[in-house]
Amino acid sequence: MRKSEVLAAEAVSCLNKALCHLKDIWEEIGIPEDQRLQRTNVVKNHIKSLLDMMIKEEESLKNRLISSIQTCRTEMEQLYLELQLPVFEEERGISMLQQEKNIRTQLEALMKEKTQRMQQLKVLMEQDQDLCDILCSMPYGIAPTSVPSPEQLESFRQHVANQNAEKARRYAEFMDLKKQIILYMEELDHVPETSFEKDVVCEDEDSFCLSRDNITSLKLLICQLEERKAENEATCESHREKIQQLWDRLQVPQEEREAFNEHMVSSRKRNLEALQAEVQRLEELKLLNIRNVTDAIRSEIAVLWEKCFLSTDQRQAFTPYFSEDFTEELLSLHDAEIQRLKQHYEGHKELFEGVHQWEESWRLFLELEKKATDPTRFTNRGGNLLKEEKQRSELHKNLPKLEKKLKAQIDAWEGEQGREFLVNGQKFLQYVEEQWELHRIEKEKEKQERHLKKSKQTEEDMLYGTAVRTPTKRRLLGTPTSNKSRKFNATSSISSGTSNSTMRSAFGGTVCRSPVPRPPLSANKVPAARTPGGGKPPHPRLQGCNKENEAQLKGASPLSARPVQGLYRQGPAQRPELHYHQPLTSPP
Repeated sequence: MRKSEVLAAEAVSCLNKALCHLKDIWEEIGIPEDQRLQRTNVVKNHIKSLLDMMIKEEESLKNRLISSIQTCRTEMEQLYLELQLPVFEEERGISMLQQEKNIRTQLEALMKEKTQRMQQLKVLMEQDQDLCDILCSMPYGIAPTSVPSPEQLESFRQHVANQNAEKARRYAEFMDLKKQIILYMEELDHVPETSFEKDVVCEDEDSFCLSRDNITSLKLLICQLEERKAENEATCESHREKIQQLWDRLQVPQEEREAFNEHMVSSRKRNLEALQAEVQRLEELKLLNIRNVTDAIRSEIAVLWEKCFLSTDQRQAFTPYFSEDFTEELLSLHDAEIQRLKQHYEGHKELFEGVHQWEESWRLFLELEKKATDPTRFTNRGGNLLKEEKQRSELHKNLPKLEKKLKAQIDAWEGEQGREFLVNGQKFLQYVEEQWELHRIEKEKEKQERHLKKSKQTEEDMLYGTAVRTPTKRRLLGTPTSNKSRKFNATSSISSGTSNSTMRSAFGGTVCRSPVPRPPLSANKVPAARTPGGGKPPHPRLQGCNKENEAQLKGASPLSARPVQGLYRQGPAQRPELHYHQPLTSPP
C-alpha cells in the first residue's frame, strides 16, 4: 500500500474523528438537529470546497504538464528539422512529470546546439564578408537565418580558409607587382597620374582591393611601363648607335666621348633627353663636315657590300657613291642607302653568315690542299702534318653538308620572297659549283704539270745521269772541314776511276757516277768529254758548265783532279744545280 493511500486513510479517519467530536460538542451544547444539520452542511461544504480547490489546482498542474509536453514536443520537432538530426524517441511507461522533464532536457540540448551553430555561422559570415570586401568576390551562398548543418559549417570554414589563402597569394602578387611598378616609374621618371596609379603607389597596401580586375590592371600597367621602357631603351639605343656613327664619322676626340659615357649606359628620361640633344648637335656638326661624313659612310657602305656579296653591277647601280658633288642631298642618299643595306643584311643575316662560313671553309680547304702538295711539309715538327690532314679531311666532309644546309635555307627563302638569292650577282649554288669546277681543273692542271715535269726529269736523267742526295746534315760554305782528311793513292784513284763509286761533296751530298767509262789516268792528253746519247749536243742549261769542266781537265794533272760525270740536280727542296770538283790529295 502506498504512503499516499495511508495518508488518505488517516485524513478520512481524522475527518471522521473531527465530525464525531463536533457532534459531541453540539450534543453537550444542545444545538438542535436543524442547526446540527446546518452546521454539518457548512463543514461539508467547507471541506468540499477545499478539496475542490485542491483538485482544481492539481488539475491545473496536470494541464500545464500536458501543455508543456505538447509545446516542448513541437519545439523539439522543429529543432530536429532545423538541426537536421534524427527524431528523439520518448521513453514509454513513465509518468507525465518525468516525460515532461525528459522532453524539456532534450529541448534545452537542442537549443544549445542551435545557438552554437548560429554563433559559428555568424563568425564565418563576418570573416567571409571581410574577405569579400578585400577580394571583391561574392559572399558564400548560405542563408544567415537558417541553422547550418555540421557539413555546411565545415564547407564554409574550408571556403574561408581558401579565401584567406587566395588573399595571401594576391597580396604577395600585389606587393611584387607594386615593387616592379615603382621601379619602372623610377627608371622612367614617371609620376603617378591616374587615381589607380596613385592608389597603387601612394596608398596603404592593406587598403588596396585585391580583386582579379585590379590584379589584371596591375599587370596591364606593368606591360605598359615595360613597353614604354622598351621604347625608351630602343630609342636610346638608336640614338647611341647614331651618336657612335657620327662620332666615328666626325672623328670626335676620345675625351668628349668619355665625358658623355654616363648617358651611353642608362636609358632614363634625362639620359634620353641628353642623347637627343647630342644627336641634334652632331647632326648640325655633320652638315658642316659633309665631305668627311660622306666618305665615312661610303667606307661603311663598301663593308656592307662585301658582307651582302653584291656584284659590281649592283654596286654601280648606286650612282651617288661615285658623285663628287658633296651636298646635304647626297649625304641623305648615302644615309638612306646604308639603312637599306643594313636592313637587307639583317633580314638575310643567317644566309649571309652561312655563305661567309662556306667561303672561309673553302679558303681554308684550298690552303690545306695547297700545303698537301708542298714537299717541305714532311720536315715540319710538332704533328702539324697530321693536324692539317685531319682538318682537311673534316673540311672535305663538312663542306657538302654546309652546302646542303644552305641550299635548303636558300630554297625556303626564295619560296618566301619570290626571287632568287644572289651572291656576287649569281646564284649561290651556281657559284659553289663553279668553285668546285675551278678546283677540279686546277688539280687536273697540276697533275698534268707534275706528269710533264716527271717525264722531263726522266729524260734528263737518262741523258745526263741521276743525282741522288742523302738526307745528311748540310755544312755551311766556308766551314772548316775536319782535321782528318781522306787520302787517296794512285791505286785507289785508278780503281775508283774504273768503278762507278761515289764521293762526298762539300755540301754533304752523294754523287752517283754516270755509267760513261773514264779515260785512263796515265794518258797525257785528256780526250773530249763523251756525251751519252749517240753524239747529241748537251743540254743547254749544262753546256757552259761542261765547258768549264773540260778546261779544268785540260789544265790539271792526272793525280790532282778528277772529273765528275754525275751532276747535282735540284729537287723540290734542294739547293740549285752545282758542279763541284773534289780535289784529291797526292799519294804519300
